[in-house]
Amino acid sequence: MSRTPDFLEQGHDERDPSPWLALYLDQSTPLPDEVKAAWLADSSSGSRQYLLPFLRPVARLTIILIQVVKVFVPRNWSHSKMLHNLLAWGLKRFVSPEANWLILRHFHLGSQVLSFIGRNSPAPVGTSPLEPADIDALRDETFLKHDLNLFNFVIRLNQALRDKGMVLGKAPNVDFSMIKDPGLRLSDMPQGKLNFLDLQSAIELFTPLYQLMLTDNDFWRAANSLQLDETIGIYAATVLGAPEHLILVNNKHPLVPLSTLRAGHRLVIHGLSTEMLHSLLRRLQAAHEATPEATPAREEALA
Repeated sequence: MSRTPDFLEQGHDERDPSPWLALYLDQSTPLPDEVKAAWLADSSSGSRQYLLPFLRPVARLTIILIQVVKVFVPRNWSHSKMLHNLLAWGLKRFVSPEANWLILRHFHLGSQVLSFIGRNSPAPVGTSPLEPADIDALRDETFLKHDLNLFNFVIRLNQALRDKGMVLGKAPNVDFSMIKDPGLRLSDMPQGKLNFLDLQSAIELFTPLYQLMLTDNDFWRAANSLQLDETIGIYAATVLGAPEHLILVNNKHPLVPLSTLRAGHRLVIHGLSTEMLHSLLRRLQAAHEATPEATPAREEALA
């Protein structure tokens, strides 16, 4: 069984209201209750409150120092396999169950969102989904592949549209078939005595390691892939014909690269944006399936 967050176990005191309970009960952001509970439990943890303020400046200073060191390292120096083995080892032994669950979910949800856009484009394109079943599956260079998939998708999609003289627009019959719950369980995540590190602290710690063990191109691409949140949000909103949903995406302009020093914080925003976009698609999927109008798949089945 997963743990119940403290803010849900404690009663509501009007003289001392819990900000975490307020955020959990608030319905302005589209997140499933179990995801919001895990997110806020991780955000309200002692690790996030007391450890992160010390880790963040040290991690950012380390990024600067590594950048200086890499001036003297061969340009293509990279140990991606070793990096992913270290990341998987650290996640299993030190990172909280909630953070690990959210990390694994992210790969599934991101893959589904790309598939949704690619399949509903007037010039459909395929994707390379990443669906790790557990933390050990991340050893297969999943973090690096995630960044590559995102840029490759944007290139393939827009090249296909240009080749056919088309532009992305509202899909006449939106296909939601790829949008689903990833089937990952919080209770299956490692829950040892040392699994206390919150998501943001873990990301701040792992970012310098990511920089050290990848090429400058790979690290820069990973940091700036976060700005494609805006791009993916625009694509999804265009397919849905619902530009108002773009208010949920906020990770800076895609044409203005930012310093890699804030990559850790922006990666957290990236994860939350993906969760909200996927949750929105599931809500629209449910509404779509509840309408009496037949979808193309149903019409074919009836023919």
